[in-house]
Amino acid sequence: MFTGIIETLGEITKLEQDGGNLHITINSTISQELKIDQSVAHNGVCLTVVSLDGNTYTVTAIEETLQKTSLGSLTVGNKLNLERAMILGSRLDGHLVQGHVDQTGVCTSIEEKNGSWFFSFEYEATTNNPTIEKGSITIDGTSLTVVDSGKNTFSVAIIPYTYEHTRFNTYKVGTVVNLEFDVIGKYVAKLMSVS
Repeated sequence: MFTGIIETLGEITKLEQDGGNLHITINSTISQELKIDQSVAHNGVCLTVVSLDGNTYTVTAIEETLQKTSLGSLTVGNKLNLERAMILGSRLDGHLVQGHVDQTGVCTSIEEKNGSWFFSFEYEATTNNPTIEKGSITIDGTSLTVVDSGKNTFSVAIIPYTYEHTRFNTYKVGTVVNLEFDVIGKYVAKLMSVS
């Protein structure tokens, strides 16, 4: 379980295909604090640390993960939003994030307004994943509040700190992102559909 508060950015130093799996090696400031078998969210995708080497560590993404997330399009040098699993009993500064990406979305507009940024996204509507104004959404692992919500679109406002310390400063119109919808909202939507 995660909070959606990004700890640091990592940089991909190596990608190695192994059958349907992809081994991803990342250089980061938290590498030396990690342990094998530890869960870390990478752009919102929970992956297990499988090896450590100084300032780098390696995780493995299976074929299903590569197909359902944006991880399959990674290249060496890409930056990743990183967050270690939350510690029970500590503050929950974001919202409850599972690290299980529901689907991808596409950035449709970026607008700078008085020192902040408004990003709009569109996603496949047939999945029935809900957003609501003032509800929570996770974009590439970052916990955010929905500003505007439509059937398969939503927007978020990004403050300068988040813009500078996450991947948001690399987004362009057309950037594909990982989306995890609010877990409570998903349960409510599921219950309403079977009623």
